[in-house]
Amino acid sequence: MNSRSNCALDLLDVSHAYGDLTAVDHVSLHVNEGEVICLLGPSGCGKSTILRLAAGLEALQQGRVAMQDRMVADGGLGQSLPPELRGVGLVFQDFALFPHLTVARNVAFGLGRMEAGARAARIAEVLDQVDMADYAGAYPHALSGGQQQRIALARALAPQPAILLLDEPFSGLDARLREQIRDDTLHVLKRSRTATLMVTHDPEEAMFMADRIYLMQAGRVVQSGSPDAIYHRPVNPFVARFFTATNDLGGVVQGGAVQSPLGLLPAPGHADGAAVQILIRPESIHLVAAGGGDTNSRIVPAIVEEVRFLGSSKLLVVRLESGENRSLTLRVRHAGRHLPELGSQILLQLDPADALIFPEGREGGDLYRRASTEIRALSAG
Repeated sequence: MNSRSNCALDLLDVSHAYGDLTAVDHVSLHVNEGEVICLLGPSGCGKSTILRLAAGLEALQQGRVAMQDRMVADGGLGQSLPPELRGVGLVFQDFALFPHLTVARNVAFGLGRMEAGARAARIAEVLDQVDMADYAGAYPHALSGGQQQRIALARALAPQPAILLLDEPFSGLDARLREQIRDDTLHVLKRSRTATLMVTHDPEEAMFMADRIYLMQAGRVVQSGSPDAIYHRPVNPFVARFFTATNDLGGVVQGGAVQSPLGLLPAPGHADGAAVQILIRPESIHLVAAGGGDTNSRIVPAIVEEVRFLGSSKLLVVRLESGENRSLTLRVRHAGRHLPELGSQILLQLDPADALIFPEGREGGDLYRRASTEIRALSAG
């Protein structure tokens, strides 16, 4: 394994199966000191298994795991350090606090080898980090869900682990509290410069938390990179659709471009005559005033058929009014204050650079449809 001087966790060519089911399929990833990395993907894609392999909670079958340039597991040699010797901190979805211990004693659980004075100082330090210093004597049952999550984080951070592993740590919280707690958690992780690998199925959460994302599908990493890069430069339709619902169109490339209901779109890298998928995110379609908009892009009239108020934005379902596309409906996310009325005519425009174009049939149908069903259900919720 190649050494990285600032690498807290390194997985190389890791695979794992449960009987005939391959849960993790040749995955490599690394987490540098001070980074927050998110493993993202639909349920059953293998992300929690990777976390358990890194922690030593599952015996490594294939590949290698290193932490701070120290080999902790080698599937080929059958060697593995137990979890307690790996220097990892764990926070699970259910927090797993000890109900019979006070907050302070929960945090002290991993500090047994410390001298009493140093242990007390460390408990006070991490409770202060998570703004729970006033609750040292309380018991878990007396705390809210958000407070319990903070204590679970403090307990994991107390031994100053080489890597912190978070498994869906915010999924048990209600939506408003989840936003606040993940913001607070991110600030704690960045202040402490703790290397963190976090599992989530929530694309918004991953984009908020992560320095880099590893997006998984069926046991494999399909794309990794910064949130901005993955969102704006997806490598295939699965990646594009995972982050937002899309308007899905089709076309044939002619002269390096493809004609769409919203205008001519450049299609570099696609051969003339090739059938392509055109994916357009609802926020990429803009409402323009009569006589306005970019003169280099087509302006298309449409009728508003549905309006859904989403707070800072509105989701419109519109039906195109012109030519052969008169029956086509599109979803448009509108961030302006003006809310179009049902049945009113509006004008739409797409920046051609915002269209995502992929070869037709690039993905396996059944696998994609299962993942897509879950993604759309999450988006609707």
